[in-house]
This record gives sequence, structure tokens and C-alpha cells, in this order.
Amino acid sequence: MSKVIDTIFVGKRKTAVARLKVRHGNGEVLINNMPLERLGHYIAIKKILTPLYFDEKFWKTHTFDAKVSGGGVLAAADAVSIAIAKAVAAHNPKAREAMLQYDRSLLVDDPRRTEPKKPNRRSARRFKQKSYR
Repeated sequence: MSKVIDTIFVGKRKTAVARLKVRHGNGEVLINNMPLERLGHYIAIKKILTPLYFDEKFWKTHTFDAKVSGGGVLAAADAVSIAIAKAVAAHNPKAREAMLQYDRSLLVDDPRRTEPKKPNRRSARRFKQKSYR
């Protein structure tokens, strides 16, 4: 268990990067030094808590302190979720197998990025319409 506490876990999604520190505590989840309940986005809170249900004993005895930068609300929530899942998987190999069966994206960083807008176009792929009349 000591290797989990001495490690910083990183999760990435789009441009959001989350760095997670795990320490002994009372099951509190902090994001940028703010309790999770103050986040205010119900779906984001559920995404963040998903990997913690795979090892509730680990959840209740540790505090998770995440620092997130970049991205939107849901991308940041996904990044925190990935970091927490990596911490839970490092602590409990059975939880890792259960997470892989449930959803592989909990443990794998998401490398996808938005495609840049092209010159003389309205978006990345959209062309001007032509009528030929």
C-alpha cells in the first residue's frame, strides 16, 4: 500500500491534465482544493466517483487530492476519473480486472484531440457549397 501513497497518478483527456495524490484520510475527494460536492455538475461528479466503487474499502480510508488544468468541465472530470482508476488499480489487482471488464477507458488516457480549423473554411471539414447554376 505504501507505493500507492508515494506516487502521483496522472490522467489525461483532450487538453485536461489531472495530477492525483493519494494519502490516508476519510474518503474525501478534492479537486483543486475544493470538495467534490462543490463542483456542481452532477454528471461530472458521477464520472469522477465511478472508479471508486470498485474498491470501496480503499476509498473510505484514503483522501484523493487532484489538481486539474486545462479542458472543460467534463474533460477535467474524465481526467480525474482516469487518475483515480489508475490509483485504485495500483492498490488492488482484482479491481483492475473488474474495471477492464466494465470499461477500458477508465484506465487508458484518451489521445484524441479536436481537428484544427482550416483556412477559408467554416470548420475543420466543411467546404463552401457550390450550386453551378
